[in-house]
Amino acid sequence: GPGQASTQFYAAQAAAFEDIRRKRDIVLVDQRGTGQSSAMHCDVSDELTGTTVSDEQILAETRKCVDSLPYDPRYFTTSVAVQDLEALRIALGYAQFNVYGISYGTRVAQQFARRYPESVRSVILDGVVPPQLALGPAIASEAQRALNVIFDRCRESDACNARFPKLASEFADLKARLATAPVEVAVSHPVTAHRETVRFGGNELAGAVRLLSYHPSTIALLPLLIHEAASGNLVPMAAQFLMSSESLSDALAIGMHNAVVCTEDVPFIEVAATEREQLAQTYIGPVLLDTMRTSCSIWPAGVLDEDFKEPLATSLPVLLLSGDADPITPPAYAEQAAVDLQNSRHLVGRHQGHGMAPRGCVPDIMADFVATASVDDLDTDCLSRQFAMPFFLDFSGPSP
Repeated sequence: GPGQASTQFYAAQAAAFEDIRRKRDIVLVDQRGTGQSSAMHCDVSDELTGTTVSDEQILAETRKCVDSLPYDPRYFTTSVAVQDLEALRIALGYAQFNVYGISYGTRVAQQFARRYPESVRSVILDGVVPPQLALGPAIASEAQRALNVIFDRCRESDACNARFPKLASEFADLKARLATAPVEVAVSHPVTAHRETVRFGGNELAGAVRLLSYHPSTIALLPLLIHEAASGNLVPMAAQFLMSSESLSDALAIGMHNAVVCTEDVPFIEVAATEREQLAQTYIGPVLLDTMRTSCSIWPAGVLDEDFKEPLATSLPVLLLSGDADPITPPAYAEQAAVDLQNSRHLVGRHQGHGMAPRGCVPDIMADFVATASVDDLDTDCLSRQFAMPFFLDFSGPSP
């Protein structure tokens, strides 16, 4: 998120929490503005996913979004949401929560632990967003770092390197070509099978690659998809863009997303000229940052606790989880979050992407942590044996 319903997330990840569920209740909270809690959806014009979008278009769509919302977006921030969570705990009669948050949810978990420490027994932060960080400028640079790691990993694999020996240069050439001359690609929709035409340019390529790099299974597809696209077959990559962009749009309540980002991130963003030059060298470029800034320039500012941007300082047991191939919340973010955590442990999965809960033996580690509410004596040796999907060499799959 922000903007995804917890119930929707859990439906896909329930197996990761099964060991915990055997002895404890699982309480799923659709944060206000998401899912079944007064979802703050906006219809986003297809034009906003295009290769070139003007500030005027962004502002017009933002105004339309704000005007269409059923509630005042100023009261859909994290600072208000944690009050809801505490009210829910009291209403359900629980003495304490063991709190799990992933991605933006780690921000909620940290603020809840800060504001209501007596209501928390333990905390799991998965794909960690440190409170002091304003998300925005680093999105493009971290995505580029993750893609470089994928290129390096392919180069170090004899099979992948033999099949795709010029992967990095192929991607650079493809990106430059599509940025100057977007193409129309006819594809069968990967979900509906309806025949559609996708205008595919540099921004669409960046969007597809970024979302594919979140998960180890789709990371395994990237070298093949990039090579095929560079060789003239854009259909597989365009189909992935179509599927991932639509699923993201369906999953996120944009009104709630903007309520959070425009209060908690964009006002704290400062980008020097040299940093902007560095962003321009990434495959995403500054487009995401510029779009956020333009949209937030007219978005109503919401409720923000005074200490919200400070690192969480607590002696509560906190387990931090990171994937070293995560393109949005790298392990370094967890280290920033842990600076004042007095009773924490940080575990990093090798070749893993965004979200560690369902990976390998991590469900067992989480269950042990929740059972003991202690970061001591956790058996984490299994992480060294964690499976990473091999790269696909063709559309039949990885080599044996």
